[in-house]
This record gives sequence, C-alpha cells and structure tokens, in this order.
Amino acid sequence: MAGNDEQKPSEEPTDDLVTSRHSITVDGRALEYTATTGRIVLRQEKHTDGAFDGNVAKAEVFLTAYTLDGADASSRPVTFAFNGGPGSASVWLHLGLLGPRRVVSGDVGAMTPPPYELVDNAETLLAESDLVFIDPVSTGYSRAVKGGKPEEFHGFAADIEYISEVIRLWTSRNDRWMSPKFIAGESYGTTRGAAIAERLQSTYGMYFNGLMLISTALDFNALDFSEGNELPYVLFLPTYAAIAHYHGLHGDRALADVIAEATEFANRDYLWALVQGSRLSAADRQSIVDRTAALTGLSTDYVDRVNLRIEHIRFFTELLRSRRLTVGRIDGRFTGWEADYGREHFSHDPSISAITGPYASALNHYLRGELGYQNDLPYEVLSNRVHPWSYKDFENSHVTVADKLASAMRVNPHLRVHIAAGYHDGATPFAGSDYVVAHLTIPEELRGNIDLAYYEAGHMMYIHEPSRIQQSADLAAFIRTSSNR
Repeated sequence: MAGNDEQKPSEEPTDDLVTSRHSITVDGRALEYTATTGRIVLRQEKHTDGAFDGNVAKAEVFLTAYTLDGADASSRPVTFAFNGGPGSASVWLHLGLLGPRRVVSGDVGAMTPPPYELVDNAETLLAESDLVFIDPVSTGYSRAVKGGKPEEFHGFAADIEYISEVIRLWTSRNDRWMSPKFIAGESYGTTRGAAIAERLQSTYGMYFNGLMLISTALDFNALDFSEGNELPYVLFLPTYAAIAHYHGLHGDRALADVIAEATEFANRDYLWALVQGSRLSAADRQSIVDRTAALTGLSTDYVDRVNLRIEHIRFFTELLRSRRLTVGRIDGRFTGWEADYGREHFSHDPSISAITGPYASALNHYLRGELGYQNDLPYEVLSNRVHPWSYKDFENSHVTVADKLASAMRVNPHLRVHIAAGYHDGATPFAGSDYVVAHLTIPEELRGNIDLAYYEAGHMMYIHEPSRIQQSADLAAFIRTSSNR
C-alpha cells in the first residue's frame, strides 16, 4: 500500500478525513457548505469465550460528505448515497446528479473528449439535503484493513451490515438522529438501499423519511434470464421496443405510442404465448413471431430461431448487426463497434465505455485538486475484485429485497419511495420496476407513498441533459414533500 494507506505493523488504522469549505450559487442564492472526505475506520465487536474483547478494526471506508453551513441539523435532511455493481464506487451519483460539482461528459453522439471539465451543479440536491456518498469495500479508496480479508465484505449480507454501520456511525457522530433521513441508491444500490432501510429500522430504530431508488434491481427474478424463467423476456420487451424506436426502426411513431403497444402486448399475448410452450398452435406462434419482430426491430427469422425468447445481451448484439454496430446495455441509445460482427455477445458495453473516462478522470482530479484528499491507492471506479459476490443467503431461491422494502413500509407508514426508470435502460428495464411495485405486499393505503418517474434515457438517465434537469427537480420535490417540513 502507498500514500495515506501506509502504516507501521504496530499502528492501528485511524480516520484520515479532510475538510474544506466551498460555495455554490443555486437559484440566485449562495450556499456555503463544508466538504468532508476520507476514510473512516470501521470496527467490529470481538468476543472471546463469551467475554467482550474490544472493537477490532475491519475496514477503512471512503466517503465524501457535504453539509450546509449554519443549517439547523434537526430540520435539515441528510441523504446517504451509493451506486451498485456490485463493484461500483459512488462516483456516478456523486459527479453526475446529486453533488455540488458535476462532470461535463457530453451525451450520445457528442461525448466530450479528454481532458474533461468539472463545473458547479446548479441543480445539486445539496440545496435541499446534506449529502453523504459512500464507497463500498474494494471500490473507490475503501479497503479491508491491513491483514484483513476483502472477500468478507463481498456479499449481500455483509454489504448490508457494514454499510448500515457506516450510516449509523455518521449519523451518531454528527448528531443527526433527529434529521429527516433519506437513502439514494442506483442499480444494485437499490438492492442495498431497500435492505439497509429495513435493517436500520428493525435493528436500531432508525426510521427513514424516504428512499430514492434509481434504475431498480429489487427482485432478480425479473432480471435473470435463466432456464424456465419467462418473466425477464416479458419485462424486457418494452425496453427493446423503446431502443428500436430510438434507432429509427419505428419510423415517425411517437415513443409513448410504441411503449404503450409493447407493454400491452408483452403483458397479454406475449406472456400467454410463452407459457403455452408446445401447446401454442402454428398460426398463433407465427402471429406472435411477427408482432415481436415488429416491436423489437429484429427479423422474424431471428425471433423464430430463438423460440420467441430474446435474451438481452443477444439483443444488443443483434439489433443493428446489419449496420455493423452494437447497442449499449446500460444505455441503449449508445452504439459501438466490434472486431467480429458474427459474434453472439458483444465484447464490451459501448455505453459504459463512453462514460467511464470522464467520470474517472474528474473524480481523481476532484478529490486531490479541490477537496485536498491525498491517497496513492488507485480509485476503483468499477472493480472486478468484489467477484464472486456471495448470495449464500438466497441458496435455492432467487435474490429479492422486495419483501424487505414492503416490511419497512408496513412498519413505518411514513416511509416514502421514489423510483426512477429510464426507457432505454437495458440493464434494469422500466417494466421491471412497474412489476415489482405492483407485487409489493403492502396495504392499498400505502401505495400512495410510492411515485414512479420515467425518463427518455438509460440506466444513468442524468447523462441525458433534459433528463438530468427533470430528475434533479423530481428528487428535490421528493425531499421537500417527504421531510415533513
């Protein structure tokens, strides 16, 4: 290890937080705020033969917090934010949507070339809430302590436990138990966020005002293209239609009309056809083939050859094959090139490839150059070292936190949930969000606590400038409505 991470063998790790003060103008109002960034030492109680043996350092977790100067902590909301992966740092929400500074990355067809630019985020959520961005272990600068085993943190249960502890610690150390509290998670961060809200509520009595779940992965049964599971084929089809529309395969039809037709078809005739199996008549099968091809932009021959069932990576590789292009999974508006256009699965996601450079460069500059945090470790934006990720708690069942979300809402009827979905998100389709919400086991009177927002973009919908502006306004309104202020 190097830089701030170097320690003598006898030394206990210590927090290395750095504070700095800044100002930003939002709607003509100057906001003075304090940024605190660095690693906090996470400790675990140790017992030997049933006797308490002290707190043992387990990990050093990197976070960046923004607090408004002079605000009343008892009424000032605070939002804890993280991305997903598993294996992603919080850089995307931090510099793309919520933080006081944002990277100018450009958008599909007009990506910004290096070097990149950081600018004030006039739509920052800091205008409504303090912000705490958390990087899970093995992402960002977060690491297991010297001699520790990183894999102990690489799994569903461990992840929920220690990030819950980070939130509890920050809340206690900053005297924010009486503040309105929110969680913002993206992708697997929504899996994490729903489970953390339930755990903190049931374990410590920490009740949250709201969850902001962006590009949700709450029930993996809706996302897992596994043998015998027809659900993902149904829920991804409206997204395929939206992506086909973006690439001009629906002529001059309105996107809303295409989505409405695809959703109705998927939920009724298409679902019915899939569950028929060999009982489907030849005439009915041909009708389904034709309609599926027309909506998805694929050929009838292809739909027929895959037995009506279109797996998502195969779709992104097949859709624009005749143009010698692949389509992005994270954002289907993006296209990319391959060395071999006969392959079944693309070699990389062109949408991830397009945005990684701007975000990684901006974050590495920002922490050192503007916030003053020095560390010679590599900042892991997307880390493969967390894999294999453990789901041992779900042995012989699929991964879901829908039950935990429903439980948290039933116990805390004041908990509000905002769900954001992108029409061109090929990783967590918008129909999947609708499906999970419709199947939450909550009383009817709590359904009004959930609002859904849709954007004409992908997984990170804030890359699309009109969507970023609208989403920022939507989240600000959600904070205000849910804070009981």
